Amino acid sequence: MRIATYNVNGVNGRLPVLLRWLELTSPDIVCLQELKAPDDRFPEAAIKEAGYNAIWHGQKSWNGVAILARSGTPIEVRRGLPGDPDDVHSRYIEAEIDDLIVGCLYVPNGNPAPGPKFDYKLAWFKRLAAHAKTLLKSGKPVVLAGDYNVMPTEFDVYKPERWIEDALFRIEVREAYARLVHQGWTDAIRARHPDKRIYTFWDYFRNAYARNAGLRIDHLLLSPDVAKRLIGAGVDGEVRGWEKTSDHAPTWIELMNSPAKPARAKKAVTRTAAKKAKK
Repeated sequence: MRIATYNVNGVNGRLPVLLRWLELTSPDIVCLQELKAPDDRFPEAAIKEAGYNAIWHGQKSWNGVAILARSGTPIEVRRGLPGDPDDVHSRYIEAEIDDLIVGCLYVPNGNPAPGPKFDYKLAWFKRLAAHAKTLLKSGKPVVLAGDYNVMPTEFDVYKPERWIEDALFRIEVREAYARLVHQGWTDAIRARHPDKRIYTFWDYFRNAYARNAGLRIDHLLLSPDVAKRLIGAGVDGEVRGWEKTSDHAPTWIELMNSPAKPARAKKAVTRTAAKKAKK
């Protein structure tokens, strides 16, 4: 089973890129962030034609999250992160898919820091941690996937000295992420690639992608029983080089299937495949 997270940076404007990636890689479950579209503008028909059922939590111009599934329909469990009834941002959606609980999240950026936006980010992290602890106590297999807007360590950012005061790298945010992981979650990319410099985001400016001046801010956290099934993790970095693409790249994990559900072959995005897709 392949589960991916992808900040599309506008689901309608980037729809050709999203559909192309789905066709090339065929992930089983996909978490999308930054839809930047209200609920009635979500491209459900195109997603369904691509072979996916979806649930989504949209918002005009900003935010927005969605969960796609190839097998069956995601059963919505929660819309919005608990803990603040006045928070109207569309940043969290949770679904049951087969034997998994999947939470799709988009953590606030928090800049400029310090300031009200940074305070909101820290408060949001506290709410996320509280809900994550509840999920762990439930004993259900859980994946929390999305754009966390945090580089956990200096190893996750190009030239970290330039980011010390940024809301994505300030010590308060890194400590909040560390406290979340230490509840018992596994950071899938780091579990599979402990010594490899991996990025999931490259800014549009200063030729960042060509220079590989990136950040690792898209993460998949796994509950203990899901972590035992982890057999692969990576980033489809080539997608960031496509025309009119997002500034993020899809980030994915491979889970061992149960005996009743044999694993089917997966296609990987390679430079060769990408070149063929262009023709």
